[in-house]
Amino acid sequence: MYSRSGRYFQEREVRVNQLAQKLGISGDTVRYYTRIGYVHPVKNKSNGYKEYGEKEEHRLRFIQSARQLGFTVEDIGQIIGEAEKGKAPCPTVRRLIDQRLHETEQHFSETIALRKRMQAAVNDWHRKPDKAPTGDMICHLIENFSYTK
Repeated sequence: MYSRSGRYFQEREVRVNQLAQKLGISGDTVRYYTRIGYVHPVKNKSNGYKEYGEKEEHRLRFIQSARQLGFTVEDIGQIIGEAEKGKAPCPTVRRLIDQRLHETEQHFSETIALRKRMQAAVNDWHRKPDKAPTGDMICHLIENFSYTK
């Protein structure tokens, strides 16, 4: 069966918000990935609306899965680009996930360190009085805080 756009499809092609609802994402998200060229809807000649078929739905599900694994939008573009050239993207996927894991571990370590500083501040500040700002000081709690590991 063919759509009005002349493209073969098994199920009815849908508009942005219908696809977004089906995938549990916003219409703006669908539009964003369309705008950057990761999905390619066809324009319905009779009404001018962009229509999305199964291929676009599959592509957006892939993007959702990749984003849930921590791949960046740029990473996904690189992966899609290799796949569209018929090249196996698996080596790139492995390399990128290693990079994202390293970055996440670094961020996690920094977050743990921040949590420790925040806990120390909370413990320290409970014992200190409130003070009005002066010409030289905005908040003595922050300005006099020092954290030692």
